[in-house]
Amino acid sequence: MDKHTVLIVDDQNGIRVLLTEVFSSEGYRTFQASNGKLALEIVREHKPDLVLLDMKIPGMDGLEILKHIKKIDASIKVIMMTAYGELDMIKEATESGALMHFTKPFDIDELRTAVNAELRGDSSYSIWR
Repeated sequence: MDKHTVLIVDDQNGIRVLLTEVFSSEGYRTFQASNGKLALEIVREHKPDLVLLDMKIPGMDGLEILKHIKKIDASIKVIMMTAYGELDMIKEATESGALMHFTKPFDIDELRTAVNAELRGDSSYSIWR
């Protein structure tokens, strides 16, 4: 079986590096993007299984990127990351197809557990936090 692919989209380099390390060590192929344009190029070219998407990205925001990802391939799983408690944005992200969201600073083990559960099809993990 092919390795699952995770795309990390965040304008903060430190978060991209951290998450890349975490998910590479879990055995996933990882890509990272610092902006929406690059993220969508990677989505088109590599069709990641799951995207970790920051809500606040300069230029094209997370909601816009999410909608584009779902247009390209509706089966791609998306988990939002946000440093802000904007419930309306989170609600809209969920309505647009995001599985769940994690508020920064998030617990890296919780995020890892959620991603593993989604990619390995483990339905025993509750996705609603």
